[in-house]
Amino acid sequence: MNKQYIGLSLALTLLASACSPAPDQQNTQRPEVTISQTAVNVQTIADKLRAPWSVASLADGSFLVTEHPGYLLHITADGSRTEIAGLPGDIYVEGHAGLFDIVLAPDFAQTRTVYFAYAKGTKKANGTALVRARLVGGELVERKELFHAAPRNDTSSHFGGRIAFLADGTLVLSLGEGFAHREAAQDKASHLGKIVRINPDGSVPKDNPFVGVDGVRPEIYSLGHRNSQGLHFDSGKLWSHEHGAKGGDELNIIAPGKNYGWPITTTGTDYTGAKITPFQSYAGMEPFVTDWTPSIAPSGLTIYRGDLFPDWNGDAFIGGLVSRDVRRVDLEDGKFISEESLLADLNARIRDVRTAPDGSILVLTDDKTNGKLLRLTPK
Repeated sequence: MNKQYIGLSLALTLLASACSPAPDQQNTQRPEVTISQTAVNVQTIADKLRAPWSVASLADGSFLVTEHPGYLLHITADGSRTEIAGLPGDIYVEGHAGLFDIVLAPDFAQTRTVYFAYAKGTKKANGTALVRARLVGGELVERKELFHAAPRNDTSSHFGGRIAFLADGTLVLSLGEGFAHREAAQDKASHLGKIVRINPDGSVPKDNPFVGVDGVRPEIYSLGHRNSQGLHFDSGKLWSHEHGAKGGDELNIIAPGKNYGWPITTTGTDYTGAKITPFQSYAGMEPFVTDWTPSIAPSGLTIYRGDLFPDWNGDAFIGGLVSRDVRRVDLEDGKFISEESLLADLNARIRDVRTAPDGSILVLTDDKTNGKLLRLTPK
């Protein structure tokens, strides 16, 4: 595997040297982030959570919350909680590895079906897995693994792990490139650094963009991603954001078969300060909607649709782990208009942001011993 990555790295370097960036995709100066003046109530539904990662709303007003070390909680509206049994026994927990996203099936009310992602394997051989199960009586039953990223990774970093359903009932899963294997994001023989699309039973949709192409993983939906920890489908558009290195976080609209550039294009630099690539944009690779340099370390994403905050309908809400706030990105027709910062006064790492069925906004703060589930409503 290392020879493959080294060979691909050399090829990418030669490609970058031989071609020029697309002039119409050059990065432009973005407006300053403003501090939100909108008055919101911040209600703490639950605290003392162990590095919560994802929240899903149930019809009765309760919640499912994953905790990164490998726990799944049912939390009622008054904050009481019980631990759900039946998670896999092979959750790899180290560094970024652990339990990730959980989403309800569109027919959850009838089937009690949920889908969740986690890091499966060992330190030397691991990868993001996607599992389907039914939630019955406080336990996950009829568990079935639908997907496991390949080739196996030998690091504990960059797993992606977000899930979203598309309008046709298929689902997509984000996959990181393992940090040490950045060139794999451009390698179609690898799942690393991709967004994959499968059917709810784990089979490959016949209209996936690379089905039938020799040497290409048929699950691949898009490529050139670093580590996407935000996915949301809204009004015909699949939105994703991903972590850059030192700068270069991106918000993207994902289209099938498209290449989003990493590591050939980025506005960031390596953590050492070294240049990763000379290109911020590149012919044949998709431009971002907006980016962040310095990094906010985005995690969690929702496109707001609700009645409680009518002025925010259609805007993106993104958690910032490093910026310690929630970013509201004003969008019009898929284009960036402006951005403001909310909840900066909490000084908390934000792991997940979701729109609740009642139009409130749910927020998970990231802390190993005192993570919180918050609800935002208008004052």
